Amino acid sequence: MRTIRTLCLTGAALAALSSPALAKDLKICLIAGKTGALEAYAKQTEVGFTMGLEYLTQGKNEILGRKLQVLVKDDQLKPDRGKALLEECYADDGADIAVGSTGSAVALAMLPVAEEAKKVLIVEPAVADSITGEKWNRYIFRTGRSSYQDALAAAAAIPDNEEVAIGMLGLDTAFGRDGVKAFAEALASMRPKAKIVAEEYAAGNTADFTPFAERLFAGLKDKPGKRIINFIWAGPHPMAKFVDMKPERFNIMLAPGGNILPVMNAWKQFAGAEGGTYYYHAFPKNKMNTWLRTEYQKRYNAPPDFFVAGGFAAASAVFNGITKAGDTDTEKLIAAMEGMM
Repeated sequence: MRTIRTLCLTGAALAALSSPALAKDLKICLIAGKTGALEAYAKQTEVGFTMGLEYLTQGKNEILGRKLQVLVKDDQLKPDRGKALLEECYADDGADIAVGSTGSAVALAMLPVAEEAKKVLIVEPAVADSITGEKWNRYIFRTGRSSYQDALAAAAAIPDNEEVAIGMLGLDTAFGRDGVKAFAEALASMRPKAKIVAEEYAAGNTADFTPFAERLFAGLKDKPGKRIINFIWAGPHPMAKFVDMKPERFNIMLAPGGNILPVMNAWKQFAGAEGGTYYYHAFPKNKMNTWLRTEYQKRYNAPPDFFVAGGFAAASAVFNGITKAGDTDTEKLIAAMEGMM
């Protein structure tokens, strides 16, 4: 049976252990899509990762007495580039552990590199189920949520006592297609009266969504019960363009799901839309999140967004995994991190 390993950020960090003063730097490689449509996500991840290490090391920037060196690399959302950068991290930079990446296609390209190098890769924030599903190997851990976890949250927002016809607009990537598949599975288990009756997939740089919307409207307009269009999307969102095409003509509602706060702020005009999100800064009640909210507000005059929280979670996995292992040896890390909560 294939094991899926998932890490969650839920508690206080372990105390750092002492180590010889002259120990070599502990190198962590952070790969993110800092150029392209997901730039905002990547920047948030980097900030969250940096703040997480600051919190967990109590400002000392060391683990096991070894000074931390974080190497940040931009994969530009290109799978081949992400793969090459991870090879560079392990072989040339001598990274002890790596974290990444923003896009699911890039993360999937990176998985075999970790296996070949026999080094741990923590996936954050890429979402596709296949990362810890059929494409998984024993060197892969993840702190980010998966498509199915997103799907369970979205399914919970669907009425459970009436027929619901759902049209899906997915990004034409592993993220979008895995997301639609996962949503169908979540509906079958949680909301059996709700059915996906139409699916459309579009490229992230699509300018005109009219044909996609028209096909979804046509697939939904004559269906009995509630009618909803759900989005599995990353980057600039098509929600406003769908609103402009007046889906209410066919009694169709839109369910965009959670997003980063600047996008959500722009959706205030769409009051009544429902969906799920995996982090909102006011929800978690623990010391770690309190510190993050307070410090982030001081530094950026805004609350932390959900990719900030994801980066923080990845830092927690790195810190706690290495601390628990007492070493950066790969086999010790795997033993320490498996099942870590």
